Amino acid sequence: MGEWVIGAFINLVGSIAINFGTNLLKLGHIEREKHSTLDSDGTNGKHSLKPIVHYHSWRVGILVFLLGNCLNFISFGYAAQSLLAALGSVQFVSNIAFSYFVFNKMVTVKVLVATAFIVLGNIFLVSFGNHQSPVYTPEQLAEKYSNITFLVYCLILIFIVAIYHYIYRKGENLLAVSGQDNRYWRMLLPFSYAIVSGAVGSFSVLFAKSLSNLLRLAMSNGYQLHSWFTYSMLLLFFSTAGFWMARLNEGLSLFDAILIVPMFQIAWTSFSICTGFVYFQEYQVFDALRATMFILGTASVFIGISLLAPDESKGILMSSLLRSIISEIWTRTYSLNFQVVRLKTIHL
Repeated sequence: MGEWVIGAFINLVGSIAINFGTNLLKLGHIEREKHSTLDSDGTNGKHSLKPIVHYHSWRVGILVFLLGNCLNFISFGYAAQSLLAALGSVQFVSNIAFSYFVFNKMVTVKVLVATAFIVLGNIFLVSFGNHQSPVYTPEQLAEKYSNITFLVYCLILIFIVAIYHYIYRKGENLLAVSGQDNRYWRMLLPFSYAIVSGAVGSFSVLFAKSLSNLLRLAMSNGYQLHSWFTYSMLLLFFSTAGFWMARLNEGLSLFDAILIVPMFQIAWTSFSICTGFVYFQEYQVFDALRATMFILGTASVFIGISLLAPDESKGILMSSLLRSIISEIWTRTYSLNFQVVRLKTIHL
C-alpha cells in the first residue's frame, strides 16, 4: 500500500472532523443569538451578546476543528497537496447528515444529486491524482519558495485579494448607507469574503506541508528541526491558519452556513490546488489523460458543492457566481497544465 493511501485516509478523517467542528461552531453562534433574544425579555433595547466562548458547543467545535486540522497536517507528509486539498470536499457528505440531525434540514433529491457529484469527483481525484510525495531537504524547499514562477503566482494572489477585499468593503458600505435589501450585493458580499479568505488561508496548507515534510525528514534522517527555516514556516503557518480560522468563525456569524460554507470550500480548494501545482510542480506526473480526468473530477466536486446552494431565488444568483469562479479557475488550471505538457515535450 502506497504512502499516499495512508495520507488520503488520514485526510478524509480529518476533513470530516473539520466539518463536524465547523457545524458545532455555527451551532454555538445560533445558541448565542437565541439566548440573546430570550434574555432581552421582549424589550426593544439592544441586548449585549455574551462572548461566544461561553457556549459549550462552540468550545467543543473548536477542539474538534483543531483535531481535524492536526490530522490533515499529518496527512500532508504522505500525499500530494493537490490531491488532499481536493479530497477535503468529502466533508460535504458528512455535512448532510449533520444538517439533517442537528439543524433539521431536509435531505432533498437535489442534495442527493449533489452528493453523488462530490463522491464521483473524489473517485476521479483519487484514481488520477498525483500519488507521489517526495521528501525535500530544507534547502530544496527554500529554493522553491524563491522560484520566479511561484513569486509571480504570489503577486497574482495579492492582486486578487486586494480586488475582492475592495469589492467587499464597497458592498458593505453601500448596504449600510442605503439600508436596502440589494440581492446582488447580498450574494456578492459572501462570495468576495470567501475569495479573500480562501486565497490567504490556502497558504496555510503549503506551510503545513512544508512543516510535515521537515517532520518526516527529522524522523527518517535525523534532521534538526531547530533552524531558521523551521521557525519561519511555523510563524507563517500559524499566521495564515489563524487568519483562516478567524475568517471562518466571523463568516459563520455573518452569513448563513449553507451559503458561506460551500463558497469557503470552493475558494480554499481551488487556491490550494493551484498553489500545490505551482510550488511543488505536482503537474509533472500528469499526462494528457490524467490531467483531463483530474480536472473533470475537480469540476464534478465543484458542481456538487454548488448544487448545495439554497433553493430560493437568490440561489440563482449565487449559482451564477459559483459557475463564474469555477469557469475562471479551471480555465486557468487547464491553461497551466497545457503549457506544462508543452514545456515537458519541448524539454524531452
